[in-house]
Amino acid sequence: MNASNKSLHIDLNSDMGEGFGAWRMGDDEAMLDIVSSANVACGLHAGDPEIMAKTFASAKERGVNVGAHPGFPDLWGFGRRIIPFTPGEIERLVAYQIGAAQALSTYAGNPITYVKAHGALGNLTQTHHDVATAIARAIKAVNPELVCMTFAGALMQQVASDMGLRVCCEVFADRAYDEEGHLVHRKKPGAVLHDVDEAAARMLRMVQGAGIETVSGRLLPVKIDTICVHSDTPGAIQMAAEVRRVLEGARVTIKSFV
Repeated sequence: MNASNKSLHIDLNSDMGEGFGAWRMGDDEAMLDIVSSANVACGLHAGDPEIMAKTFASAKERGVNVGAHPGFPDLWGFGRRIIPFTPGEIERLVAYQIGAAQALSTYAGNPITYVKAHGALGNLTQTHHDVATAIARAIKAVNPELVCMTFAGALMQQVASDMGLRVCCEVFADRAYDEEGHLVHRKKPGAVLHDVDEAAARMLRMVQGAGIETVSGRLLPVKIDTICVHSDTPGAIQMAAEVRRVLEGARVTIKSFV
């Protein structure tokens, strides 16, 4: 995707259903009015059957595409801590969560079309071939028609493609990138972006330039299919709305990748 195209379009996604029981995370209803795809937690890092079913149904009402968002079984750490499972264990954990998402999304009349790994599990797919392979194997075993949503330019992109899966390449509106095109670790200063105007302007530059903009301002060429705004980032609704407004103002169409 580049500025020379006559018509640019991009998917806008967010992680949702990340509450548990009576506890809620983020304003999913407001976010669903903005995005074109929703990544729904599958019950291990967050989420439960009630929240999953409600989120899938709410997405259906708005015509929003839905996917499974599997992570490490770590409610306490919100799936952002690495747990040393074997590749085989990761494969089965992911398959288990895809199955839960398939069941409840079908129950809600809005079947999932893709899978996006969450948190620490997703981050490992940038550099760990065995983890990327385990996740791709799980997706293919459960339903090879499901799309693998993963980091633009990351190792997982090639692994999933080589396995015959369709891939959706993702960049993040609210996260900084290092010079290798990887997300800056959340514990480092400036890793999470909060300036709504700058985030939206940066996303427009990245979509039009077809590349990841690093902290130094370099543009690393990559394929970009979707933009994520994390729903738990403070000001997430305002950021997602501004990203959409700026992109549409530049004649970039927001629509699902499926």
